[in-house]
Amino acid sequence: SAVPAVVKAKTLTAKAVEKKKVQVSANGSASLRRIMKEYGDFQKDPPHCGGFFVSELDVRKWKAVLTGREGTPYAGGNFLLTFEFPNEYPFKPIKVKFVTRIYHPNINSNGSICLDILKDCWSPALNASKVLLSIDSLLGCPNPDDPLVPTVAQLYLDDREAFNKRAQEYTQKHAFETFEALASEHLS
Repeated sequence: SAVPAVVKAKTLTAKAVEKKKVQVSANGSASLRRIMKEYGDFQKDPPHCGGFFVSELDVRKWKAVLTGREGTPYAGGNFLLTFEFPNEYPFKPIKVKFVTRIYHPNINSNGSICLDILKDCWSPALNASKVLLSIDSLLGCPNPDDPLVPTVAQLYLDDREAFNKRAQEYTQKHAFETFEALASEHLS
């Protein structure tokens, strides 16, 4: 699908990506080369659940849009996340946070995410697209046994209908209905 014009103006164009690749190759940083390769791979084969946008100023800082999957209480919402690649990437995990508020047992009000691949189970074989897909899976299948927000996990276990209703309310209140609305407000 085509990227809205408002996003094209604020993110790296294909020409800018090529220019950055040349600059990255010149300074020899393996981490930066890997990050740019991932962005190029993403442009060729984007994950089904969302998209990425690289800062024009710092290729280590990405924003991601995750679209809530049908059949979950997050359906109809577009959630903004930040991805920050450490200098030791890919040997250290990407730092990922939700910017958009969400009601979930594994995501707190600060946007922190309790997901094993972002901590102890990180592997250099993982990449930003796989992380986004894992977060998408977490939205569809919360892990109440390892909660970041115990009260939300307890509601999930005790009363799934009430949990779903509250998560839908948060989605309607905080998540963006359209990609264009999210882009115009946050992707600049």
